[in-house]
Amino acid sequence: MNANPLSLDVGNSTIVPVASLSIFALASGYLMSLVPLALETHRLPVELAAWLASIYYFGLLIGALFSAKVVARLGHRIALMSFLAVIAATVLIMAFFISQTVWLGARFVAGIAVAGVFVVIESWLLMADSESARSKRLGLYMASLYGGTAFGQLGIGFFGVEGLMPFALIGTMMLLASLPPALKKGSQPADVEHSAIRMNDIRSLPMAAFVGCVVSGLLMGVVYGLLPLEFERRFSSGEQVGTLMSVVILGGMIIQPAVSWLNSRVSKRLLMALFSLLGVLSVAMTEVATHQIGTIVSLFLLGAATFALYPVAITLACQTISKGQIVAATELMLLSYSVGSVAGPSLAKLWLVQSSDLMGYFGAGFAATCIYMFLASIRKAKIVVEEPQPVAPDSDTL
Repeated sequence: MNANPLSLDVGNSTIVPVASLSIFALASGYLMSLVPLALETHRLPVELAAWLASIYYFGLLIGALFSAKVVARLGHRIALMSFLAVIAATVLIMAFFISQTVWLGARFVAGIAVAGVFVVIESWLLMADSESARSKRLGLYMASLYGGTAFGQLGIGFFGVEGLMPFALIGTMMLLASLPPALKKGSQPADVEHSAIRMNDIRSLPMAAFVGCVVSGLLMGVVYGLLPLEFERRFSSGEQVGTLMSVVILGGMIIQPAVSWLNSRVSKRLLMALFSLLGVLSVAMTEVATHQIGTIVSLFLLGAATFALYPVAITLACQTISKGQIVAATELMLLSYSVGSVAGPSLAKLWLVQSSDLMGYFGAGFAATCIYMFLASIRKAKIVVEEPQPVAPDSDTL
């Protein structure tokens, strides 16, 4: 381990990874809605959407297994630029080769590279000297990610889903995202010895952190993979789909400052329970909303609840580990998220066989998570209360 852990912040720029992430998120947001909506215009079966989402998240899972090794070998800057270049290449391949096999392969490779982007940027920002600083940086990370993704959804209305131009635009933006780390060479965290998390360390990590990341994946995979199709089924307008997806993701962006503030003040298990409860209420609102404003408010709250779980879970996981283990911990949490993301679209499709309402899937996921986190919070509080307090020395013995 580095003998001086405080040196981790030397040259550790916040602006560079956040600027790169913002451009990446704009392109990624457009791409996430473009892929399922472009199937019909490219004469590919609409049923392919769920498979494309699942294989993308399977790639994310695979990428989470070795991204930390790439970061350790190349450093944060070079690793980030390399991952972004791979994503740009997959987008351009999809533009020129219209084939189910090619698209599935491209999305799988893109998932691997996106996992790398997340591990690089999350670990870059989490290498701070205090939990408060980590929470603030992670809040900024999430706001940039979800804000860029929300505005990227608007590309559906501005640039459409037909032809080569949307893919060319997205590929170009992915390359532009590599400019901040390329131009500022001294911006990455100082070199440290990245240690792996041993099995005993994994067992000591809070189970609630793993559950929060898995549930986040179960919900987010469906948000990006199937929710655009649900909106298209309901409203049959590409422009409306982009707008409503922006509302969902904008909710996730705007809630991040509150998440950051609450993260260092409220029990993280209780916080995830409260956000899950908000998710249940948002789903109920979508079912009873009779006016467009009600629908927009309910989707905004749905996004806020969905996108709040992951940052709380990952800060819970990093609460008690050393800085040298942060890259490994973020990789492990991303792996948990990816497992949920892979399973999410498939589980949602099974849900739709029994019910035609995708919102019910979100409601069930939030309800189960709310109950678990409340029970975990109560159990943790009891453990803290029951811990023996140090006995002050008797004044007579001094």
